[in-house]
Amino acid sequence: MGELKKLVEEGKIKYIGLSEASPSAIRRAHAVHPITAVQLEWSLWVRDVEEEIIPTCRELGIGIVAYSPLGHGFFSSDPKLLKNLPDDDFRKNLPRFQPDNLEYNTNMYDRVHEMAVKKGCTPSQLALAWVHHQGNDVCSLPGTTKIENLNQNIAALSVNLTPADMAELESIASADAIKGERFPSDLFTWKNSDTPPLSSWKA
Repeated sequence: MGELKKLVEEGKIKYIGLSEASPSAIRRAHAVHPITAVQLEWSLWVRDVEEEIIPTCRELGIGIVAYSPLGHGFFSSDPKLLKNLPDDDFRKNLPRFQPDNLEYNTNMYDRVHEMAVKKGCTPSQLALAWVHHQGNDVCSLPGTTKIENLNQNIAALSVNLTPADMAELESIASADAIKGERFPSDLFTWKNSDTPPLSSWKA
């Protein structure tokens, strides 16, 4: 962060952001130089960031970039997407996409799909709208390779969710709605990648 701060002061970069950072890492980094945005996974099926990370960002005035707001394609292609993925697609290794977990998680997709039909939109648009309704400090970052899907994602901005709709989505995305971790245990995330305090470093 000290070196990045120098780059800002030299005019070589304008802003500094973090990705998959823990609450303590965010605070430590922000104390060195203001953090503009934190990128994190946030969607109907990833809610643990709401416990500490989202409140920390809001306390410090840091913007939030929600990546994988469609659950790595779960809400845009339905659970059958696994059958159409190439062998080298990383999603085949994600715990939530393993057969037993996926069968359980399909219940959540079915409920989102049912609500989307009532709202006159697609499940992916409903999932994106939920993220958009989290606040003006949140920007979703859905990935796509097709213009058609890009247009659908943009159209999600027009999906209006009432307080009752949000409450229904909250019930759908309850703590026990999803089975399986979001990443394999050997992959670094904000839960296991904290930088050791400088005082513990050895020269």
